[in-house]
Amino acid sequence: MENKKKHILIVDDDNRIRDLLKEYLSENNYIISTAENAEKAKIKLQHLKFDLLVLDVMMPGQNGYELTKEIKKNIKVPIILLTAKDEVENRIKGLELGADDYLGKPFEPKELLLRIKNILKKDIKIDISKAHFIGSMQIDLNKMNIIDGQKNKKINVSEKKVLIEMLSNPGKTFTREEIGKISGVSQERSIDVMITRLRQKIEINPKSPKYLQTIRGSGYVLWIE
Repeated sequence: MENKKKHILIVDDDNRIRDLLKEYLSENNYIISTAENAEKAKIKLQHLKFDLLVLDVMMPGQNGYELTKEIKKNIKVPIILLTAKDEVENRIKGLELGADDYLGKPFEPKELLLRIKNILKKDIKIDISKAHFIGSMQIDLNKMNIIDGQKNKKINVSEKKVLIEMLSNPGKTFTREEIGKISGVSQERSIDVMITRLRQKIEINPKSPKYLQTIRGSGYVLWIE
């Protein structure tokens, strides 16, 4: 954990959820502020600096989508939306409005903690001379290979470029267009094939990926434990 504690704002009209998350995240070395609605959240945003916001979508008054849109126009701060599990289209809407991630209710606080950690690692440029790990897979970007026990899986230049960006920005959703620009691969189908091949190299079960996941309608994201 970083020496400087990160300050997180939890915005949810459910007292139980606010109190639970405040206690759990405080125990994990974060400074936590809370607000029960958008108006109170905006007052706190005027007076305090936050490293990340967790916003409930369904709140009385201004909802989480509207608040996300307003905040992103004025402040550069990561936002995680809390949504209903079956609202796939609404989750996509949240990402389109600028949210960095979403989590369906009900959820385990540990999962939210993992997503917070991943987002707060964004834009930290990695040292390609060092070994990196995705689960049990050891990534050697200099030698362009992935070590899985006794197996040595080679990666090509395009895959290396994508891995560098994704490892530097865990938790960030990359659109196919962004991946195309990073890798130099132009055709959408070719991008999907490249992601499939990467999954075969870094996932224990590529058909049910744990780390390199698809965000339906948006792109791909790399989660690192």
